[in-house]
Amino acid sequence: MAFLLKGTKAPAFEVNDQNGKSVRLSDFKGKKVVLYFYPSDGTPTCTTEACNLRDNYKALQKAGYEVLGISTDTEKSHQKFIAKEKLPFSLLADTERKVHEAYGTWVEKSMYGRSYMGTARVTYLINEKGIIEEVIEKVQSKIHAEQILGEPLPPVAKKKAPAKVAKTIKKTAVKKAGKKALKK
Repeated sequence: MAFLLKGTKAPAFEVNDQNGKSVRLSDFKGKKVVLYFYPSDGTPTCTTEACNLRDNYKALQKAGYEVLGISTDTEKSHQKFIAKEKLPFSLLADTERKVHEAYGTWVEKSMYGRSYMGTARVTYLINEKGIIEEVIEKVQSKIHAEQILGEPLPPVAKKKAPAKVAKTIKKTAVKKAGKKALKK
């Protein structure tokens, strides 16, 4: 099955989130939705993608988007992934692959000459009326929020270390520099 097309009605679905709560697409009527399909919790590329969306979550919300990640992982797996990466959005557990099938994201893949079925990394942007506004087939995990918003975003500010930690780091650096000077 091919991916759904821009301008078509997004298929209705009902699936549990990480907490076992039933989530329907119709719950978001009147809101824009980022529905991003990803292969597996905790894998490097999936983590990069989720963290990019996490780091730019406020910009996505400001643009009016609700973010929903979806994979074939279990609710428990999603809970661990959310806790570890501090994700502010829900992850949907499509363990029976019904939503994947409806959206054309359960596809044949190949690696090292071996064919297998798996999740295609695809994002659907669904408007307030439930119509697919955009299909992002070539997801770039490191800049996925920019792909969604269609504009470059400022770099996310890195958190400063607490003053006590910064002071300790500075003292350690000075000590090491002094020892190197003495050795010469």
